[in-house]
Amino acid sequence: MNERPKLKLELTTTDKLLEIFAWVSVVIIWIIAIANYSSMSETIPIHFNLIGKADGFGSKNHIFGSPFIATLLFAGLTILNKFPHIFNYPTHITSENALKQYTIATKIIRYLKLIVVVIFGVIVFYTILY
Repeated sequence: MNERPKLKLELTTTDKLLEIFAWVSVVIIWIIAIANYSSMSETIPIHFNLIGKADGFGSKNHIFGSPFIATLLFAGLTILNKFPHIFNYPTHITSENALKQYTIATKIIRYLKLIVVVIFGVIVFYTILY
């Protein structure tokens, strides 16, 4: 098996901003959940159907489930992004194209990470509003 090059990628300004926004989003999710916990009713919606109506309810302790999952996914994607040489690519990776392919792939993971965290933040927000 041909070994892919292991490169140390320099972060662009966009990469740094994506990382900062994702970190801040995770922190905000936790702050929102903790700050609103005491004022929440004992039963909160924990599942919503496709039209946004709550169809499952549980203890208010469940409000910490979404921030916890968001944090786990954030950490997992952050760790994964340190190893772009193990990703699957639609093209053969060579020393000539590795930098470009790794840069594209890691940027996609950064966008994905931010989107996932924001979605979980929206879930927490709407759970509190419900």
